[in-house]
Amino acid sequence: MKIKELRKIPIFYRLNDDSLKYISQIVSTRVYDKGEVILLEEDTGNNLYLIKSGRVKVTRINSDGDEVILTMLGEGEFFGEMAIFGGVTRSANVTALEKSEVLILTRQDFLSLLKKHPDISIYLLEEMASRLRKSDQLIKDLSLSNAEHKIAMSIVRLSEELGKIKQGQVEIEDFPYQKDIANMAGTSRETVSRTLKKFEKKGYIEKKGRKLIIFDYHKFVEEFS
Repeated sequence: MKIKELRKIPIFYRLNDDSLKYISQIVSTRVYDKGEVILLEEDTGNNLYLIKSGRVKVTRINSDGDEVILTMLGEGEFFGEMAIFGGVTRSANVTALEKSEVLILTRQDFLSLLKKHPDISIYLLEEMASRLRKSDQLIKDLSLSNAEHKIAMSIVRLSEELGKIKQGQVEIEDFPYQKDIANMAGTSRETVSRTLKKFEKKGYIEKKGRKLIIFDYHKFVEEFS
């Protein structure tokens, strides 16, 4: 693992070359194919995972046995931290959405790294606080009875996680499949299909293959907040 590649990962960008060289010697890598399960809920966790390339989805199974997508993570993001700190079992499933290369740090190595570089802890706390806010919003969104609203807020979440904004317009290059949107919103694929067509007809969005464009992002958010 090269130092310049490690520096691209936000959690490490504050570190000097000597520290990055040390990490390059203790980190391992693994490639997961699309659809391959990386972590299973309730498994014992001893590793922290950092995404070098690709995307994963974090999911749980609800009381009805249906998959609910909690979030999607991409290049530079991490997962598995809760089990590292709490010494508890995994709280969710993680599956590769596409071929993904993941860096792996053992619990012992990562905790040693935190002692040497406490500023990493600050970044972790900031990121975990952000995820907690998103989780609170997710609970609020899923409690809504209006499927259209749920789907709209799922699109907003994806815009924040995957989108690129320019002059008020957001583009999501690899927009998830309708089944995944349904799992995020707690509704059916057919409802997602109808709602996306409705949004297009109203001029909120445009879909070109896997790309989704929100013409006026702030207006879209205000409409469904």
